Amino acid sequence: MTAPTRSRITSRDNALLVRVRRLNAAPDAYRKLDQVWLEGDHLLRAAAARAQPLQELLVVASREHDPDLRDLIGAAARVRVVDDALWSGIGALSSKAPVAALVAWPGPLPVAAGRRSVVLDRLQDAGNVGSILRSAAAFGVEQVVALQGCAALWSPKVVRAAMGAHFALRLVEAVDASALAALGVPLVATSPHAPRSIVHAALPRPCAWVFGHEGQGVSSALLARCALQLAIPQPGGEESLNVAAAAAVCLYESARRVRD
Repeated sequence: MTAPTRSRITSRDNALLVRVRRLNAAPDAYRKLDQVWLEGDHLLRAAAARAQPLQELLVVASREHDPDLRDLIGAAARVRVVDDALWSGIGALSSKAPVAALVAWPGPLPVAAGRRSVVLDRLQDAGNVGSILRSAAAFGVEQVVALQGCAALWSPKVVRAAMGAHFALRLVEAVDASALAALGVPLVATSPHAPRSIVHAALPRPCAWVFGHEGQGVSSALLARCALQLAIPQPGGEESLNVAAAAAVCLYESARRVRD
């Protein structure tokens, strides 16, 4: 393996650090810059495990020779060693990881047909979106489609919340609801008022689970397109699950049916 090129960053005005600040300043900046910001060795290892090249790896100078980071540093195309005095101004984590990287944004993707999918309708909270991506990856979903109005899928906050799930999923974002016609699988949504329970209903295989806005739920127009609307039994009280928890329940139930 060819050793990565290595250089040192000693100025806050370094062009790469300016780029990193731009990526962290706006949730959708990656769409203009064609790069995604990853902080921490867990995310970097998740990317490397899926053969996602680390285009620029940044490491704090005091950890440049840390044996625990040797594999990541060796896997990068370029390594930038950042002076310790500058490291606190990089990224958004309050507890700074010693390593970070820039990877290529995969760009806008079309909806793929016939895939086990999740559809996100106007979800706003980055933590919820990231949690749903984690559940999707864990339970065998292949594709996540975020409609217009959703939090940007590759924003730094969503990437951190998803903990590496991005690299196991096909991510389609900022599309109009009309693009869902290309899915070619039934849409399934949850509703507390649905007459049938997820426990007893027959679930299509494959299907696309639809999860909606934190306060408003799935839009009425999108609900009308769903082949099924199902309720999640909540003996402790109705509507007590937030959208990320509800998604985990639904995706687990789909995965369980496939195994059984």
